[in-house]
Amino acid sequence: MPGVRDISADDFITAYASHLKRSGKLEVPTWVDLVKTGSYKELAPYDPDWFYIRAAAVARHIYLRKDVGVGALTKLHGGRNRRGNRPSHHAPASASVQRKVCQALEKIGVLEQTENGGRRISQDGQRDLDRIATAVVEAAREDEDEEDGEEEEEEEE
Repeated sequence: MPGVRDISADDFITAYASHLKRSGKLEVPTWVDLVKTGSYKELAPYDPDWFYIRAAAVARHIYLRKDVGVGALTKLHGGRNRRGNRPSHHAPASASVQRKVCQALEKIGVLEQTENGGRRISQDGQRDLDRIATAVVEAAREDEDEEDGEEEEEEEE
């Protein structure tokens, strides 16, 4: 049975983000259209669904590792801080955004807190993510079968 590790990160994150949006369970804060995702950014994200995408990326990251804290997520989602004519450096993302994403995923039962203060994937969350990964793999197989069928029809003509 295919798991989250077996498919590309991009395919899984887009599929899981659309699942979170369709289900309507994930509580999105009111400030998502105003906030920057890091102090090194100039503007807020253009994509109105960025919170769902970030939640899917966080869930995948925590699925692949045992315990993950907010600090590790800020480092992961950080980026290049352009400092004018001085050299650029890496800057962490907003810890508040990462914390709110984790809290929203905890509310719907995907994540749970560990004893040492980090977060890990819950059993329900693991089952949910595996189900989405299996659906992505099956959809990719169906697309390949359709393409093979079209190629055979073209060769017959």
